[in-house]
Amino acid sequence: MPTYIYAITTHDHPLRLDDLQGVGEEAAPLRTVRAGEVAAVVSDAPEGLRAKRRDVLAHEAVLESLMADGATLPMRFGLLGPDDDQVAQALEQDGAAYRSRLAELAGHVEFNLKAARDEQDLLLEIVSESDQIRELNERTRSGSAGQDDRIALGELVAGQVAERNNEQAQRTLEKLQPVAARVSRAEPGASHFLNASFLVPAATADEFVEAVREEADRRGETYTLTLTGPLPPYSFV
Repeated sequence: MPTYIYAITTHDHPLRLDDLQGVGEEAAPLRTVRAGEVAAVVSDAPEGLRAKRRDVLAHEAVLESLMADGATLPMRFGLLGPDDDQVAQALEQDGAAYRSRLAELAGHVEFNLKAARDEQDLLLEIVSESDQIRELNERTRSGSAGQDDRIALGELVAGQVAERNNEQAQRTLEKLQPVAARVSRAEPGASHFLNASFLVPAATADEFVEAVREEADRRGETYTLTLTGPLPPYSFV
């Protein structure tokens, strides 16, 4: 039977598992797999496991409890190993790397920030600040623009959107990086100009949240900053 892996900890972590339940319709008992100076918290993997709310909450509850007691590398929901012996082999093989990462993440949490700007507000700014785009836009709206003009307009606007989104993302990061230990960026998607995860010392989490609030206030109502956290530091494992 495959082994479901919740987290990796140091060998001296308290690993208080008695009051915790694993994933599965019949909650699987938790156990540990140890190798050298690290340990993995695991359970049997139920057949047909999917990301149902019950199981996701069980996974998160295990992580939160472990993190409250010491350094923990959180594994994402659904991570499986072939069996306990091969999990132990992986711990033995990569033990030094796990110990290093555990030391880095000790006492830290993750926040994810997604930032977006009202599309109409951005387009109005682009048109107002470019004579070429404004002229092409007026010709397109009047019906006098040819195919080449419409293509040129689309390319110019797309280029300006990308450039300004990159600029806004960089400015936001410059404001928040000083109050975070590390930053991990992800593709922002079509509706956001920034999707970034911040590794923050738990002791200064309030300071980071306040910095995000100040950034949102500074940008005003045409921007939307969505902050999620504190989370286990999945993005920095």
